[in-house]
Amino acid sequence: MTCAEVLQMARELNQRGEAHALVTVVRAIAPTSAYVGAQAIVLADGTLHGWIGGGCTQDVVVQAARTAIETGRPKLIRISNDRLSSADARDLEQHPLPCASNGTVELFIHPYRLGAALCILGSTPAADEARFLADHLGIRLADAPALASVVLVATQGQGDETALESALRSPTAHVLMIASRRKAQRLRELMRRRGVEESRIARLQAPAGQDVGAQTPAEIALVTMAAVLGLLRGADLNEAPAVRFVNPVCGTEVDTASAKHVELFEGTSYYFCCDGCWESFRVDPVKYASIHHQPGRSP
Repeated sequence: MTCAEVLQMARELNQRGEAHALVTVVRAIAPTSAYVGAQAIVLADGTLHGWIGGGCTQDVVVQAARTAIETGRPKLIRISNDRLSSADARDLEQHPLPCASNGTVELFIHPYRLGAALCILGSTPAADEARFLADHLGIRLADAPALASVVLVATQGQGDETALESALRSPTAHVLMIASRRKAQRLRELMRRRGVEESRIARLQAPAGQDVGAQTPAEIALVTMAAVLGLLRGADLNEAPAVRFVNPVCGTEVDTASAKHVELFEGTSYYFCCDGCWESFRVDPVKYASIHHQPGRSP
C-alpha cells in the first residue's frame, strides 16, 4: 500500500468507528528496509496493512501498536540492538531487534480508540456547541444512545423526560445531563415512577461537569465536554469532594447529587435518603429545620 492508500484506509476506519493505530517511521539507520515516512495501519486484531520494514520489525511493531490501541496512548518506539542511555531514551520505548541485522528503526504509533462514542440528545445551543467541540476533539458521535458509551442529554427543557428515559433505558455506561441539581432530582423521581430501575438511574450525572459558573451555551458545553472526555478516557469524575448534607430527621449524611428527595423550606434545600424521613419533615418542617444541620463538603 502507498502512503496515500494507508491514509485513505485510516479515514474509512474512522468513519466506521474501528479501533486502529497509524504507524509512521520517523528514523531509519541502515541496514534496514524501512525508510523515513513509511506508514502502516495496525488493526486491533494485529492485522498490519502497509510497509514499515521487514519481518525483523513487524512483530515488534504489531505488539506495540496493539498495546497502544488498548491504552489509548501514543508512543515512540525504537527497535535496535544498540541500546541508548536512559537519558537519551527518555519518552522512547526500546525493543531489541529480533534478527541478525544491526539496523535501527524508530516509529511513532498513534492509536485511535473509536469504539467509545458519544450521543448528544437535544437541539439546543448548548447541544450544538457540544457537537462542535466533539468534532474538534475527534470524539465520534453516535446517532442513538444504544450505540454510545456516553450519552449527553442537552435538551434543556425541550423534551427532557423522553430524552432522559431513552438514555437511561439504553445499555450506555454513563448518562450526563445539563440540568440543575433540583431539576435532576425531580427527573429522577419521574424516572422511578415510570419504572426505570434504580441501578440505571444511578448512572445519571447531573449537573454535567463541575460548577465553574458557566453561563453561555459555549461555556456550558466546554465544561460538559471536559466531563465527557474524562469518561471516555476512563478518568474518575468524582475527584472533587461530594457535596454532603445531613438529613435533619435521622442524621444520616446524604450526597446531594443522589438524594432520594429534596425539600425547599424557607429558602433552604433539605436532602433526604428515604421516603419516611421526607414525609416526617413535610409534616413538621419547623421542628426539623431548627436542628442545626448544614451542608458541607466531605473530606
